[in-house]
Amino acid sequence: MLHSKLTKMKKILTPIMLISFFYTGYSQKLQEAGVPAAVKTKFASLYPGVKSIEWEKEDGNYEAEFKQDQTETSALFDASGSLVQTETEMAVTALPRGVLDYVSKNLNSKKITEAARIVDAGGQVTYEAEIGGRDYIFDAKGNFIKAEDDDPEDDEDNH
Repeated sequence: MLHSKLTKMKKILTPIMLISFFYTGYSQKLQEAGVPAAVKTKFASLYPGVKSIEWEKEDGNYEAEFKQDQTETSALFDASGSLVQTETEMAVTALPRGVLDYVSKNLNSKKITEAARIVDAGGQVTYEAEIGGRDYIFDAKGNFIKAEDDDPEDDEDNH
């Protein structure tokens, strides 16, 4: 009887473990030693004085998460050290009016739990509003672009 229970548990746990293993490949924590020198050098030149950095590897890029002036910030670099984008946490009330209007009209005024300003390497600004486990992306004027599932790795830091 005990053997059959263990067999059933293995059948249940094995798929869960496999999913967990493959999921962690999407975004994984890194020790600083695993970050290319070009990335660390570029980060230090852009953010001098920042000491507490959490590194992750995400889709072949390197993401540095840190606080700058008490604000959660992340910078994404490619392997050669080129800045891909920055994401800076912001107050929900500071989002463009179009974002708030969209949420009110299309999402039944659901609560925005987090907001961020994203700037890509070319200087293009977009905004991200996290609502109900999904990230809603808007252009600089607050026009809706797309919605995507939130990265559960980010939920570790939610307040």
